[in-house]
Amino acid sequence: MIKFRAISNADNWSGSDWTITDEGELAKIVARVALGQSRYAMKILQETGCQAYAPTDSALDGAIKLLSSRNKDDPFHRDGWVFQVISWIAAHLQNPDSLKCSPHMIHAHKGFDGLHVCLDESNKDVVSIIICEEKATGGPRGKITSKVWPEFSSLESGDRDNELVSEVTKLLAQSNHSDTDRAIHEVMWKQIRAYRISITIGDDDNSEVGRKAVFKGYENVVSGSDVTRRRAETFHRKNLRMWMRRFSAKAILAAKEMEVGDV
Repeated sequence: MIKFRAISNADNWSGSDWTITDEGELAKIVARVALGQSRYAMKILQETGCQAYAPTDSALDGAIKLLSSRNKDDPFHRDGWVFQVISWIAAHLQNPDSLKCSPHMIHAHKGFDGLHVCLDESNKDVVSIIICEEKATGGPRGKITSKVWPEFSSLESGDRDNELVSEVTKLLAQSNHSDTDRAIHEVMWKQIRAYRISITIGDDDNSEVGRKAVFKGYENVVSGSDVTRRRAETFHRKNLRMWMRRFSAKAILAAKEMEVGDV
C-alpha cells in the first residue's frame, strides 16, 4: 500500500519518504475513514478481524463531502484532510503499536493534526508523545517556515500543554490504560515530546539536497541531541492537486461500492 525509504540529515532530523504501491487499496482505507469507520480501517491495517458494515445514506453523504472540494479552484481543505488520513495510515504501517488519535472528521480542524503516544513493552509507561503537523502543499519550505516552525516553537515553550494533556488523557483512557493519572504526571514531568512533519514535495525538492533545504533549521526549533525528536516524512507528487482530485474520486467510488458490498 505504502513503501517507506529512510531519509535523514546527520543529527538534524530523520524519517522516511513514501511511495504508494497500491493506490486502489489506499483509497479504500481513506474511504472507510471518511465514512466514520476509522476503527475498522485500523483493524484492516493491523490485519485483525473486524466485522464490516454498510454505511448509512447520511454517512455516505458526509464521506462524499469530506472527499470533495467546495469548488474546483479551492481544493486545499479537501486535499489537506485527505493527506492527514494518508499520514495516519502511514503512521499505522510504520508503528502499529503506538496509540493514535483518529483523523478529524471536518476540514481545517483547529486542533493537532495528529498525535501518537508510544508506550513501553509493559504498556504502562509513556516513552514519547509525538505531535504531528501534516501539510499538503505546493510550497513545502514556505509552509514549514510560516506554519510549522511557529507551531513547534509554541509547543516547545509549553503554550499548549493544556490541550496536549487533554488529548493524551483521552488516548490513554480509550486504550484502558491501567494508571492514566500517573502516566500523565510522568509525561509532563519528563517532557518526552517529539515531533513529526509530514509534507508533500514536488520535483524541485525530490532529492537529498532538496529535502535538506525543506527541513533546514529543524534542530534549532526542536533542540536536543536525540534525532528521533525530529521526524521528517515526505510524499512526492509531480502534480499534487491533479493527483488529489483523481485519488479522492477513487475514494468516493470505493465508499459507494461499500454501501452495496457490506450489506
